[in-house]
Amino acid sequence: MKRSKRYLQLVEKINHRQEYIVEEAVKLLKSTSSAKFDETVEIAMRLGVNPKHADQMVRGTVVLPHGTGKTLRVLVFTKGDKVEQALKAGADYAGLEEYVEKIQKENWLEFDVAVASPDVMGIVGRLGKILGTRGLMPNPKSGTVTMEVSNAVSEIKAGKIDFRVDKAGIIHTGIGKVSFEEGKIVDNIKTFVNAIIKLKPVSAKGIYLRSIAISSTMGPGIFLDRTASSYTS
Repeated sequence: MKRSKRYLQLVEKINHRQEYIVEEAVKLLKSTSSAKFDETVEIAMRLGVNPKHADQMVRGTVVLPHGTGKTLRVLVFTKGDKVEQALKAGADYAGLEEYVEKIQKENWLEFDVAVASPDVMGIVGRLGKILGTRGLMPNPKSGTVTMEVSNAVSEIKAGKIDFRVDKAGIIHTGIGKVSFEEGKIVDNIKTFVNAIIKLKPVSAKGIYLRSIAISSTMGPGIFLDRTASSYTS
């Protein structure tokens, strides 16, 4: 891949043979971010697991203390009093049949996260082919199928993200914006990595944290120290 002169100059600031402590890595990340927009801070973790085995699948959710810097639009499929509860909690849309029909007939997808109460999943299930392929289908494992719809909305708006290891054993997601204060990026990184550490499968053998790297959207990767105590303290 041919890299730009700007990118190559930024790479020279980083020692790719070194694993930086989080605080140092964040300083470097900010100094190597030069795009004209507010870049996302991305993290990629390579884990010592085999996702082909169900007992080594690493998947979960975490609420980042300082959010992601992105305002997510939330649709809640529910009925009765919970419609009003969801809207009061900050949901952008809440209801049932009208939104199911809108999605089916108009292919309406003006939302980033869908939440549903369990009692309406029989109806929401009709949208499986539309929402499933886009990763928008409510799922109990990600906490988006729950009777506590107001709590789910509040957490999503506060910065809750879900993650899942891919076939190569890698978890990759955004955990903030470059414009965040250094301390807030550090907090988000430590919270996220600690969540992954706590989910280590009992059946996973050998080194669990194979590598951890952060980068800005347009910037080079920076490897982080893999010592678990750096994130759990």
